[in-house]
Amino acid sequence: MKIMGNKAVFIDRDGTINVNVEYLDNPDDFQMYPGVAEGIKVLRDNGFKVIVVTNQSGIARGYFTEKILEGIHQKMRKELMKKGADVDGIYYCPHHPNDNCDCRKPNTGLIEKAVEDLDIDLQRSYMIGDRMLDVEAGYRMGLKTVLIPENWEKVRDEMKMSPVKPDYICDSFYKGVKWIIYIDKKKVSYF
Repeated sequence: MKIMGNKAVFIDRDGTINVNVEYLDNPDDFQMYPGVAEGIKVLRDNGFKVIVVTNQSGIARGYFTEKILEGIHQKMRKELMKKGADVDGIYYCPHHPNDNCDCRKPNTGLIEKAVEDLDIDLQRSYMIGDRMLDVEAGYRMGLKTVLIPENWEKVRDEMKMSPVKPDYICDSFYKGVKWIIYIDKKKVSYF
């Protein structure tokens, strides 16, 4: 059986890749978590497309511009490249939560766009995030989900209210990557 499409890992940005600064509006304030670049390199070395999907309502709120966001993403990619890593795409929602757009997580518009652009096979793909809205977006798309809470107190409350549960919960990005690689390698096709 020929496998169609690329396997991918969709990753939330704030609180997952970098320390969550409320409405990060300056590239100089971007601080990547330890192990993230190494984890992204491992994913890419194992054949995964790596795609950032991030809500950025600070644009709609007037806290920063798309040009500033681009500068933050350039810094993120520069930090990744220092460790031999990179991402295949960055998709962001610039809308306010009250705009009722289809791209703001937990809605799936960002993931749908990446699937179309990068020929992603959802059955072989994953979502990593620090909040239940990331898990819910992944669940809605049929992805296996990894939750890495930055703020356990907030996430515990979210989990009580959420109709879905993550497939795996851990305390570091690199542990989440190790789980993904383990699950990916366990799969055997009998066709």
